[in-house]
Amino acid sequence: QAQLVESGGGLAQTGGSLRLSCAASRSIFSYKAMGWYRQAPGKERDLVATITAGGATNYADSVKGRATISKDRGKNTVDLQMTSLKPEDTGTYYCYGALGASGSWGQGTQVTVSS
Repeated sequence: QAQLVESGGGLAQTGGSLRLSCAASRSIFSYKAMGWYRQAPGKERDLVATITAGGATNYADSVKGRATISKDRGKNTVDLQMTSLKPEDTGTYYCYGALGASGSWGQGTQVTVSS
């Protein structure tokens, strides 16, 4: 079973930056697409950014211009770099990998942005 493990969360300040990594148990290039989602307390899990097998990226309007999703071939990770952090970026960030009709979720990493 494909496993995804997120890391890099923690406490950040408004205006700061962070980098999240999603390590996969299988090649990240075997996924049709991979992405980052976040869930704020009491809210639904929402898309933050996705990247396809071909490298096409997509971002939520709320993070456009502040987030960059990328693949690290050497580390076999999918990373999310976020800058100009806002308190509303607070939440649990989940990595997702799409494998055909199914997919895998990581366990999540908490990000808290203090004002």
